[in-house]
Amino acid sequence: MAEDFSKAVDDGLKLSKRIYFGKDRAVAPPKPPPPMARSAKAFLPSASMIYAVICDPGIVDNPDIPSYQPHVHGRCDPPALIPLQMTAIQMEVDCHHETAFVTVSGTWRLHCIKASRSCDCRVAIPMGRQGSILGVEVGVPRKSYSTELVVMEDDKGNQNFAPPQNGGFLTPNIFTLTIPQIDGGSNLSIKIRWYQKIVYSNGLFSLNVPFNFPDFVNPAGKKIPKREKIRINLDAVTGGELLCKTISHPMKQVSRHAGSTAFLYESDVLSWSKVDFSFSYAVSSSHMTGGVVLESASGHDLDQREMFYMYLSPGDIQCEKVFKKEIIFIIDISGSMLGKLIEDTKYAVLAALSKLNRDDSFNIIAFNGETYLFSKSMELASEDAVKRATEWINLNFVAGGGTNISRPLNTAIEMLSNAENSVPIIFLVTDGTVEDERQICAMVKNRMINGESICPRIYTFGIGLFCNHYFLRTLAMFGRGQYDSAMDVDSIEPRMLSLFDKASSLILANIKVDSLDNLGELEVYPTRIPDLSSEGPLILSGRYRGNFPKTLKVEGILADFSNFVVDMKIQNAKDMPVQRVSARDQIHHLTAQAWFLENKQLEQKVAKLSLQTGFISEYTRMVLLETDHIKKVKESAGTKASEKSNGQFEAPVQGQRMILLPHLGIGFGNLTATAENTPPGYESKLPEVPEIFKAATNCCETLCSYCCCMCCIQCCARLNNQCATALTQLCIGLGCFGCISCCSEVCCSGNEG
Repeated sequence: MAEDFSKAVDDGLKLSKRIYFGKDRAVAPPKPPPPMARSAKAFLPSASMIYAVICDPGIVDNPDIPSYQPHVHGRCDPPALIPLQMTAIQMEVDCHHETAFVTVSGTWRLHCIKASRSCDCRVAIPMGRQGSILGVEVGVPRKSYSTELVVMEDDKGNQNFAPPQNGGFLTPNIFTLTIPQIDGGSNLSIKIRWYQKIVYSNGLFSLNVPFNFPDFVNPAGKKIPKREKIRINLDAVTGGELLCKTISHPMKQVSRHAGSTAFLYESDVLSWSKVDFSFSYAVSSSHMTGGVVLESASGHDLDQREMFYMYLSPGDIQCEKVFKKEIIFIIDISGSMLGKLIEDTKYAVLAALSKLNRDDSFNIIAFNGETYLFSKSMELASEDAVKRATEWINLNFVAGGGTNISRPLNTAIEMLSNAENSVPIIFLVTDGTVEDERQICAMVKNRMINGESICPRIYTFGIGLFCNHYFLRTLAMFGRGQYDSAMDVDSIEPRMLSLFDKASSLILANIKVDSLDNLGELEVYPTRIPDLSSEGPLILSGRYRGNFPKTLKVEGILADFSNFVVDMKIQNAKDMPVQRVSARDQIHHLTAQAWFLENKQLEQKVAKLSLQTGFISEYTRMVLLETDHIKKVKESAGTKASEKSNGQFEAPVQGQRMILLPHLGIGFGNLTATAENTPPGYESKLPEVPEIFKAATNCCETLCSYCCCMCCIQCCARLNNQCATALTQLCIGLGCFGCISCCSEVCCSGNEG
C-alpha cells in the first residue's frame, strides 16, 4: 500500500505540470526528485499533508487562471494524488512525562482543480513513535467533517452510515482519511490531534514529531505570506529540574515552573520547515526516584473511582548495578518468516549476543513445528560461545514449517528453573498465531509464582498483523516482562534491539507496592508489576475508592540481591490529565484481559473507555461525521414550520451523515494465515484486466463472465497506440472473415434455390 501511494503521488506530480501559474517566471510546477534519488517509498508524507484524488485528468487546471490545454482522454487508474499547497501551519505539543499529545492546525488550498469541478481529498498524517490518532476536524465551504468513535454493535444496520471510504493506516504510523467531493479552488482548514510516546534512552527523554514539508507544498507566488508556529508545553511530572539538551527549531522559553516549562517558535518563512521537530531533555537525578499523581473523576466520567498515575525513574545508574542475566532467545523460523523477516531477526539476535557481558549466560531455541536447541545447557557468553552461536544461527535460521510455541516455551522455562544469582529471561519472537494461546498463558500464570526467588521473566516481540499481539502482551504481563512489536518489516531490527536493551539492563526486580491493600475496588495496570530497567521509567496506573495513603513505599531487590526501598512523592494533578495520559495503556491491558478471560463485560468496559478518551480500540470504530450547514439550516427552518402547523414536535434531521471508516484495530491474530505461512503484510490481489484477457480460453464467454462494460473501457484506456492499432486491425480482419462467411452462406442458399 505504501509503494502504491508513493507511485500515485509521483503520477500526481507529473500531472500537475499541466497547471498554469501565470507569467511570473519565479513560479514553476513542482519538481520531483531525480529518478536516481527516488526509492519505492520516496513520496510518503513526512508531515501532515493533503492530496487531491485525481481520477479524471481533464479536471486538473488552475482554478483562477484556466490554461485551456488540450483535453486529456482516459482516466487515472489507480487515481493520481496531487499534493495541495499549504498556506498556514501551526503545531502545539503537550508533553506529560513519557507521553505527548500533538495538535496540528493548517490551511491548504485545492489549487489544481478547475473551479467548476470537484474531487475527493485525501488527508495523510504521519505520527511519531507508537502514534495513535485521536481526531480530525475539516472545514470547507458549506460543509464540515469530524471524526468520532462508535461502538461496533451500534453501526450494524444503521441507515445513516455510508459505506466505508478509503482510509485507515497506510503504514503503522501514517493515518489516511478521504474527504469527499471538494470544489476546485476551495480552502481546507484542518485540525489534527494524535498521541505518541516520548522515547527514553541513555537518561534522555526525546520527542520527534514529523514536520518536514517537501518543496511542492509551498504556495505558488512570491507575495503569499508563510508563517510557522510551534509551541511545546513540557510537564516532567517528577518535579526535578529540567535540562534542555537538543532542539531542532530556534525556540524561546516563554514560561518556567518547578518541573514544567514552555517554549515557543514563531516566524515568517520563505519555505515551510524542512526538518522534523525534535526536542530532548533530561531530569536531573542521581538515584532512583518515584512519585504518584492523583486525580478525581470528572462529573461525566462513567467510572467515579479516583485515579492514580505512579512512576519509578531509574536515575543515573552505573552499568555494574545491572542484574546478571541468563537469557534464552526463542525465535520463530516458520515458513512465513522467509526473506527479510528472518534476515533482520538474525541480525538483531547476533547484535544482542554481542551486547552480553562475559558473566551472562545464554541459549537459543529456534522453532517451527519442531524445536532446535543451540545447546543442551546454558552457555557463558564467552567469545568462543558467541562465535559458535553465530555459526549455528547462520545454519539453522532457515524459514520453513509450521508454528508451535508451547513446546519451546516449556523447554526454556525448565532450563531456567534453577537460575541463581541472576535474572532468568525468556525473549520470544514470533509472527504467527497458534490455537492453544490461552492454555499457554494459563500455564505461564500458574508457573510464575511470585516468591522470594526471581522467576523467569518473559519478553515478547510480535511481527506483523498475523500474530496475536494481545496473547504476547498477556504472556509478558504474566512473566513480569515487557512487550513490543514491529508492524512493518523495516522496523524489526531497531525495535527488537530496543526491547532487548530493556531486558538486559534491569536494576530493580520483584517490585512491590505496600499500603494499597486498604483501598477499595483497587485496579492496577499492569496487574503484575514488571522490573525496572535503566532504559526507561516504570509506569503503573489505575483506579481506587477511599483515601490514598499519605506515604507510600516501593520495595524491590537490587542487582546484589539486597533489598531497596523508594519513598514515593504523592501529589495532586495540576496540569497533568491523568486519565488521558494513562488511557491508551489501560485500553491495551484491559483488551488483553478481555481476550484471555473471554469476558464480554471487560469488552464493554474497553469500549466505554475508548469512547470517553478518544483512543481507538478493538471494540470501537471510527466514523467521519459530515455536516452540511446549508441543508441543516433549511431542515431546521422546515422543522420549525411543521411544529407550528401540527402543534407537535418532530425530531429534526440534522443534515448529517456518517461515513464508516475501516477498522483501525490490530485484531487478534490470523490462524489461517499462520497455517498457510503467509508472510506479514501480504495482500492477495485480483488479476488485472489485461491478465484476464490473456487467460481467456473462450474469448466471448470468458470476457462476458469476468468483465462488465466499465471494465472493458478501463482496459482499453490502458492500451498504447500500437496495441490499439493492432487490435483495430484484428477486429477489421475478423469482420472481413465474418463477411466472407455470410457471403458464402448466401451463395450456398442461392445455389440451393
